[in-house]
Order: sequence, then C-alpha cells, then structure tokens
Amino acid sequence: MKLGFNEATCMKRSTVEQDLALCEKYGYDYIELRLDMLKDYFARHTVKELQSFFASSRIKPYALNSIEDINFCTPGQWQKLLDLFRFGCETAQAIANPYIIVVPTMGDDMYLKTQSEVFDDSTEVLDKLADAAKPYGVKLAFEPIGDRRWCVRSLEQALEIVQAVHRPDVGLALDSINLFLYNRLENIDAVDDVPLEKLFVYHIDDCEDLPLGVLDHCHRLFPGEGVIPLAKISEKLHKKGYDEICSIELFRPAYWELDPEEVIRTAAQKTRHFL
Repeated sequence: MKLGFNEATCMKRSTVEQDLALCEKYGYDYIELRLDMLKDYFARHTVKELQSFFASSRIKPYALNSIEDINFCTPGQWQKLLDLFRFGCETAQAIANPYIIVVPTMGDDMYLKTQSEVFDDSTEVLDKLADAAKPYGVKLAFEPIGDRRWCVRSLEQALEIVQAVHRPDVGLALDSINLFLYNRLENIDAVDDVPLEKLFVYHIDDCEDLPLGVLDHCHRLFPGEGVIPLAKISEKLHKKGYDEICSIELFRPAYWELDPEEVIRTAAQKTRHFL
C-alpha cells in the first residue's frame, strides 16, 4: 500500500502549503486535501500554482475530504451541498485528483430511520452525485461511520448500498476506527467481502480502549498505539490485492496542538509498519 496523509490530522495548526511541503519531506505518496483548507489556500494562491506543485512533486492528490451529511437533505441543504460538491469536482479535475469522500448524515435521530429508508435515500443520493461528478471524471468513495449517530454505520450496510448503485464510479472508503466503532469490529471478515474494484480508499488510525458509546473520533491514536487490529486489517487488504492509499487520518485534539512537522513525521513512521 502507498503512504497517504489526510489533512484532518493537523488541520488546526497547519495549512495546505505546509502539509504539502512536510508530506514531500517525509516521503508520503499521496495527500487527501480538505475542501475547507483548499478554500483557504485559494484565498492566497491559484489553482495553477497547485497544479505546478503536483507536476514537480513525488506526492500526488488522491481523495478530497469530504462531502458530509448527504442523506435526508432539505432542498436548501441539498443546494448548499451541491455547491460545495461542484467546487470539489472542479478542483479535483484541475489537479487530477481521482476521488471525493462522501459521508452519510449524522444526527441524534438517525437511529430512528429504518434500514429501508436509509437504503433508498442513499442509493438515490449517490446516483445523483455520481451523475454530477461524471463530467469531471471524479469517483465517489462512500464512507460508513460506525457511531450510532450516523445513518450508515456498518461496512455490510454500506457495501449493500454501493453494490445496489451499481456504478464503476461509486465505491467505498474504509476507515479503521469507523469499522471498530461498529461493534468493535466483531465481524472483521466483512472486509473480505468487499470486491477489490469497490475499495477506493483506506484510512488508517488507532484508538483508545474505551467502551462503545464513550469512544469517539477524538480518541484516535497513531497506528499501533491502540486496540484496533490494524495488522489483521492490513493482512486482509494485502490478500485482496489492495495496493492503493493507506492514509493516516487523526482527529485527535491533542495532536492538533503539536507542531505539524512532529505529527507528520511520527505518522509516517507509525503507518509504514502497516503498509
């Protein structure tokens, strides 16, 4: 697998410019740029400057993060989402970035939605977004979020939705903590059921040993420092033949307070063990 960096890892103290320079310095293969950080970058730079960087760099863009709360939108919410999505598609096309991460809706009432409601809405929305992305040559990576506040939680549920959409430009983003947040990854063999052609993105992170319901994204740790069976996940991905991005994505507030260079250097060292 290829070493990737997701900008969420240092987003409170870093910038696109700094992330690019440090990822180049520490040997990353790919970067996942954040849409909000890109908007900040474009306040100071042009898209041609970003194109120029990637043209002369070993590091390449991979997946823009992220279009969130895609389910059960009001007309106003949908229009706002589409505006951001089109910005992402235009940028992705300009810099040869192949994927955009799309995320199901979070809300305290999401657990009240039936499986049928979630399935129908998700397939419809993913189809619409894929139609909108097609002219730009961009693919969608749908990421299930294991916590009960999100409407698509399990890998099995997400795979069923993606297979029903039945498009080569719609696949999955697997995130190790999101797999773990759903029943502590009781069914790790679900990873085996994902066809290789539907596995677009892999996010790696570890976490503290806390009960479900307490464990949250703020408890993410560097790979190898927690309780997620990352070696087993990696082994399954290797057997499947997956050799694309393995991207470190940490939403830990304590890491946000550190020097970005320290975090990016440490993340590279820790993640390489699982490539």
